[in-house]
Amino acid sequence: MLKELPEYPWDQMVPFAERARRHSDGIVDLSIGSPVDPTPAIIRDALAQATDAHAYPQTAGTPALQRAIIDWFERRRGVPGLAERNVLPTIGSKELVALLPFMLGIGEGDTIVHPRAAYPTYAIGAAIAGAEALASDEPAEWPEGTKLIWLNSPGNPDGRVLGIEQLRAARERARELGAVIVSDECYAELGWDAPWDGEPIPSILDPRVVGDDRKNVLAVYSLSKQSNMAGYRAAFAAGCGGVIQRLLTVRKHAGLMLPAPLQEAMVVALGDDAHVDSQRELYRARREVLLPALLAAGFTMDNSEAGLYLWATEGVSAWESIDKLAGLGILAGPGTFYGDFYPNHVRFSLTASDERIAAAAARLRG
Repeated sequence: MLKELPEYPWDQMVPFAERARRHSDGIVDLSIGSPVDPTPAIIRDALAQATDAHAYPQTAGTPALQRAIIDWFERRRGVPGLAERNVLPTIGSKELVALLPFMLGIGEGDTIVHPRAAYPTYAIGAAIAGAEALASDEPAEWPEGTKLIWLNSPGNPDGRVLGIEQLRAARERARELGAVIVSDECYAELGWDAPWDGEPIPSILDPRVVGDDRKNVLAVYSLSKQSNMAGYRAAFAAGCGGVIQRLLTVRKHAGLMLPAPLQEAMVVALGDDAHVDSQRELYRARREVLLPALLAAGFTMDNSEAGLYLWATEGVSAWESIDKLAGLGILAGPGTFYGDFYPNHVRFSLTASDERIAAAAARLRG
């Protein structure tokens, strides 16, 4: 039974955005993490060349796309041995997060676990399916009756990275519960602080976590951030063949097919590492401008060792910080949007141009 959904939280930011826009030098929008840099030309060219899409696209993905996902997982995520039945393209990752409980048959009386600092759609997915959502980062707390566990590493909003031992402990508890465990890993190419500035951020599908048994384990990934493809809605899931095949069957019946030209663009994006490396360095440079300015302005940083955001607090109400920042022409995201545990935190996105990031830093320094 569908639970009543809350109002969309970002609607509360309208008056703060209006105030920030009145700044003499304009608004610096560091709220929603929507990429501002161009989609690489090789991806746009691939899309343009694939516009003769007269036939229905393949729900499972073209063979070329399936192979590109498999190769990418082995090359970039240290996950060997996937086959075509282990991968599935999706229409963005938010759609999958919201609908996964429903597609797995989870419902009333079941529990879905998600991180304490969490992307709100994990809880929305539980509400759509009529299940209960539980915010917990401690596997020992996960109760009987848990059917789905969401991990998020690197985390949104907090940039927290789960290491091999943490992923393994979560996976082992999921096995005890008979639950599906899914790791949302869409920021995995964006590691900043040691050891993640030189060591790949681990996937839940890493053999050091799952060995040779991927049963009930999935990883979810999006090209929105690493390839500036948010408008393409290009994402995919990989892992347990049984779970993937269930999702594929539901998607076939529901008509959830990624458009054929976008599948061709994904093949090119997944096969080219150079543009990903370039984009990472753009975000690194912006972080190196914004982070010290926030610290100088009195903010304390928590986690934030990876990902697309800085998770910070002044030790006062998030809304007090949001109001103060709006007076400087800066729009950020209040921690209350990401759960009930962080009323004093603010999320700052790195998705603004170099010029706007520099403007924010100058305003913070006064």
